[in-house]
Amino acid sequence: MVDRLDLQLVSAALRRVGWIRFWTQMSLGVVVVGVLTFNNIGGRLAANSARSLGLGPGLSLTTLSFFILVWCLWQSWLVVRCGRALASPARPSRGETSRLIKRGVLADLAGLTLAAVGYQALAGSLFVQASMQVPGFFGAQLAVPPGTRGGLMGLPITSIEMLSVLSNTQVLFAHLIGLWFSLWLLQRVHRPS
Repeated sequence: MVDRLDLQLVSAALRRVGWIRFWTQMSLGVVVVGVLTFNNIGGRLAANSARSLGLGPGLSLTTLSFFILVWCLWQSWLVVRCGRALASPARPSRGETSRLIKRGVLADLAGLTLAAVGYQALAGSLFVQASMQVPGFFGAQLAVPPGTRGGLMGLPITSIEMLSVLSNTQVLFAHLIGLWFSLWLLQRVHRPS
């Protein structure tokens, strides 16, 4: 027989932590969407946008990780709904509740993996770009060979490219927060009464 007080505490914990997880991941997701959109628009407007092709795989993995984050938001809402259902007479079993939370754990782990691999791709691309820069106070310098027009030597890292790393870091942090909350909820559901 399930203790009524313990069931109320688990119900309150699921609702409270589910909402905290939802709104935290939602706010970080809004930042990711804003940065990815700005990066996409700014990358197209840049004068030399063909040189940022090396960021493509990292940005693709970041976008996939973001889509998993959207699915995790839906899972957070289901956790809140499950917490409400635990307070009603037709409540889900402990197994159903733990399966719901475990799906969130697996989704956050998949999102973390994609974001980490995307981060490595972004960092590697920016490292190669930074290693081709001409040393100097302002990075790339104007080179004017005789008889030609001036152009840039080297490829300076722009702020738009750094924003792509920021978007990846935000989605990585959102999945990490979701993982922490899901593991705590799983521990709370399986705590002996």
